[in-house]
Amino acid sequence: MHRYWLIFSQTVTVFLAILFTVTTLRPDWLDFKKQPAIPASVPTATAKIEPAEPPKETETKAEKTKEPEKLITIITSYAGAVKVAAPSVVNIYTSKNIESPFKNLPDVPALRPFIQEQKENMQMLNNTTSLGSGVIASAEGYILTNYHVVEAADSIEVALTDGRRSNARLIGADPDTDLAVLKIDLTDLVAIHPDNKQLNVGDVVLAIGNPFGVGQTTTMGIISALGRTGLGINTYENFIQTDAAINPGNSGGALINVNGDLIGINTAIYSESEAGGSLGIGFATPAHTALKIMQEIIETGTVSRGWLGIEPQDITSDLAKAFNLDSTKGIIIASLVPNGPAGQAGLLVGDILLGMNDKEIIDTDQMLNEIAGYPPKTQVKFKILRSGKAQDVTVTLGQRPGTTTKK
Repeated sequence: MHRYWLIFSQTVTVFLAILFTVTTLRPDWLDFKKQPAIPASVPTATAKIEPAEPPKETETKAEKTKEPEKLITIITSYAGAVKVAAPSVVNIYTSKNIESPFKNLPDVPALRPFIQEQKENMQMLNNTTSLGSGVIASAEGYILTNYHVVEAADSIEVALTDGRRSNARLIGADPDTDLAVLKIDLTDLVAIHPDNKQLNVGDVVLAIGNPFGVGQTTTMGIISALGRTGLGINTYENFIQTDAAINPGNSGGALINVNGDLIGINTAIYSESEAGGSLGIGFATPAHTALKIMQEIIETGTVSRGWLGIEPQDITSDLAKAFNLDSTKGIIIASLVPNGPAGQAGLLVGDILLGMNDKEIIDTDQMLNEIAGYPPKTQVKFKILRSGKAQDVTVTLGQRPGTTTKK
């Protein structure tokens, strides 16, 4: 038995020695095939690396010279992301019928040329359309867009990338966030996939829309900032800022990541001219906010938000000095809505709100966004400063007076 074991051990040792020698000296004799990688479920940006050519040596009678080394070229493409998201982005055309003020005027021969000219001008106004974009958010035909794209429209038409067109109806809108929900009755719709990962400043993003009506267009940039507020665009603001080119007609379009996932709804741009035009400062409503509002509008027809019933005022340096405050954080109650939640809880004009539910209040925008995130009838404990003395006051939030519109 010992003899057989010795033979087995020596055989294994010799085999391993031969394998090591062949692997080291002639690896091409071995055919180890690599297992193919499992493709990702969603295409990502691809980077093609072109290897540098080896430098060529040239020899002359005078001297031996060497060409400069060539750098490696990296070609990055986001075609995969666009291919995934583009079918979910639609063009929106709206029109409005304008009643002619000259329709019921008496037939006065002297005024006929003037009335006819005005009627022709009104007809031209009736035939004009405004442009925008939208995002197919569900395979059932629900489309997210901006409220200002479809506001006061009498007819809405949606054009898909596959050439199909359909009339759309307005399900509801939330002017406070400039969002609206449309519905089309078509089959085989491609719903965009939302991104649930953490966003970071510096992430590459793509904006897809219909700028100036030229057709679906994709532009690229990065996330320039997160949580932008105080812009005066909407009542509730928490924008993603990007330098991807967003122009008139892009409103309501998709802001996507390099995987083709939705991260925002393009909403507004900063422009120095009335005609608009990208200056590299665009704003998008985060996808999770837009989708939550869409779901509420579909299910209930309204967006439910907590309401305090006060007119807040930010604390300036002068006010902080007057009230002996260490910083400008917090807000002052400038006025109270009669019989509102704050008044019923005992808050007074001039009270300084420093915190709520053990969280520091920074300014008006932050507080309004926090309050709006609570459902009505939620009890919120405020830390306040009244006549120089700190105390706690609990307020039962009410329902914010409805600005949601439903058709």
